[in-house]
Amino acid sequence: MKNYFFLVLFITFSSLISSQNNRIKGKIIKNFGETFDVKNVDIKTDITKEFKVIFDVSTSSKKTNVINKNIVTAARFLNMHANAGMKPEQLKVAITIHGGAWKDVLNDDAYFKRYGVKNPNSLLIKELKNAGVDIIICGQTASYREIDKKVILPEVKFALSAMTALLQYQNIGYTFIKF
Repeated sequence: MKNYFFLVLFITFSSLISSQNNRIKGKIIKNFGETFDVKNVDIKTDITKEFKVIFDVSTSSKKTNVINKNIVTAARFLNMHANAGMKPEQLKVAITIHGGAWKDVLNDDAYFKRYGVKNPNSLLIKELKNAGVDIIICGQTASYREIDKKVILPEVKFALSAMTALLQYQNIGYTFIKF
């Protein structure tokens, strides 16, 4: 019985390590947004097209020291399509931040004052911006929360509202994706 327990433990541990090794590092966002290589797909990715998407992020992590997985989605989008053979210039990405996600774009000093830790999203947002992603804070949310450009990460743009940014980006061909 003792050997059986160790065998089950070994198989479980091995499969856990194996599943982690299948993750692929990103070609565009190096530190975030690992993906998987999916074989035998039925819907092929048309790597000759331009993909323009705007992600709408309105929720945050419950824990203030944990990165917002919804913002990581933009990194995964970029990385999986680059890994599939698309060029970075074919991928146009924007993110609207509003509602409960407002705190994820605070600069490190402002975040630390409020939550006692550095903003866990700072590096991700910097890498996204460096990859050409537009990160947009809802001006209505910012006004309601009494925050301005002095306390927001420098990579973040202000819009009149998230609704306005979503509409304007869709008017220029971006597809809306809610996460």
